[in-house]
Amino acid sequence: MSKTGIKKSFNLADGREVTIETGKLATQADGSVVVKMGDTMLLATVVSNKEPRENVDFLPLSVDYQEKYAATGRFPGGFFKREARPSEYEILIARLVDRALRPLFPSDYHAETQMLISLISADKNIMPDALAALAASAAITVSDIPFNGPISEVRVGKKDGQLIINPSVEDIDSLELDIMVAATMDNIMMVEGEMKEISEQEMLEALRFAHDAIKIQCQAQVELAALV
Repeated sequence: MSKTGIKKSFNLADGREVTIETGKLATQADGSVVVKMGDTMLLATVVSNKEPRENVDFLPLSVDYQEKYAATGRFPGGFFKREARPSEYEILIARLVDRALRPLFPSDYHAETQMLISLISADKNIMPDALAALAASAAITVSDIPFNGPISEVRVGKKDGQLIINPSVEDIDSLELDIMVAATMDNIMMVEGEMKEISEQEMLEALRFAHDAIKIQCQAQVELAALV
């Protein structure tokens, strides 16, 4: 495998490019990828035991999402310099990813599995949370862990009547609708968010808009796995 790794890129509807790269960092994990959009970069790694423990009849999956001060070139001042405890925001992002991934493991897969998603570089205007599930799914997809994916997740915003995929930080406060949607190629898995009062038709339109974007992201993961 080359030192530069294996890359696959796709564009969002507004032309912004997202790149998924594997084979460069954390190569001892069962699967690892770096997802990059602008200066925002996320590293996702997944490891799984080969065999389940005795008397385990469920999937012991743990998902952790971390944003370190170092991603913005800073370190925390004050007494706590190690950033030991995840914030409420990090826990919520991890739960969103877990909720989208968990149903897609085979029902008889009971091996302990750990997913770590770390923000390694931050762009002040690109929200990393909407890329976390893409990174997690891509890491599993390039591994040999059984998984009925891929999936991806996007944030859909509505501003001045226009739907936007993964709106910028400066747009967030002025959105009429702000939802996170996770889906496979075929099915929507999870919807979470908030909005002002909207019609059922507008909601369906937002979900369709999200799913169209997610299909492109899932296809990119399939093509990356084929290259691997």
